[in-house]
Amino acid sequence: MTNESTSATPLQPPVGGFQEIDGRRLYLHRQGSGGPAVVLLPGASAIGLDYFGVQQGVARFTTAVVYDRGGTGYSDDAALPRTAAEVATELRELLRAEGVPGPYVLVAHSLGGAYAHGFAQRYPQDVAGLVWLDAFHRDWDDYMPAEVSLAATKRLSPTEEQLRQALPAIRQMGEELLVDYPADVRDAVVEYHVSERWIHAGIAERASMPDLAVELRAGADLPDVPLIALTPLGVDPGQQALMSEELLQAMHDGKTRLYADMVARVSNGEQRILSDTGHSQFVFERADAVIQAIRDVVERADRA
Repeated sequence: MTNESTSATPLQPPVGGFQEIDGRRLYLHRQGSGGPAVVLLPGASAIGLDYFGVQQGVARFTTAVVYDRGGTGYSDDAALPRTAAEVATELRELLRAEGVPGPYVLVAHSLGGAYAHGFAQRYPQDVAGLVWLDAFHRDWDDYMPAEVSLAATKRLSPTEEQLRQALPAIRQMGEELLVDYPADVRDAVVEYHVSERWIHAGIAERASMPDLAVELRAGADLPDVPLIALTPLGVDPGQQALMSEELLQAMHDGKTRLYADMVARVSNGEQRILSDTGHSQFVFERADAVIQAIRDVVERADRA
């Protein structure tokens, strides 16, 4: 995989703290109590505190953890991109250092699905349940037109210059989406999303998707644990700007089939369609649906 480093020092987080893992400080924020603990795995370009609203809701009924992978967010620099195995090992060591007992309900958004799957392959005994938030799947290409294959990701993704030009709009969108967050959290998250580190880390991680699919195909499928997949089919502004309406519809049809097949492979799987929101914004706009899915998986894992 290409070896590329993030280049900017992370900003200071408004909440949470750090654990040192293999000489690198990793950011983590823990709330709530009880188990199984819920761990949220961010997508590319996302950070743990993007999911602060979801974490607040989940912490009402169990332990909820958000964190930043090495090289992203508030964690120390790391060479990017990284393998799923590297990220999985890092996460398990972080949770152990923080004293968060397993097994865990892993909640993966977008690219976070690759790392959740990698974690499950290496540590299946530590996975109590899964919540798939329109998350990466190794079989993506089997369901999609070639124009939106994993190999086409780099061509479809915005360039550094395009991202820099979009920063004012990104700032405004962040302020609108996070309007209900505490001011210090909202301001810190928005500032991260208009930083150079955000630009470079997101580009580097998105470029790794074809390699991650190959890596994950060499290992086991997802474990037979309670699994809910949320599939948003509304308009995503970023995707709409990069592809035609026909291609976007084909992608939506493909991922609906993909996640339906995914949940059918486990004993207690369910797909829930969200027609009123898109891929990037649904964790904010439909936090209620995300929190309910997590609660349902936690309860099913308790009964398993």
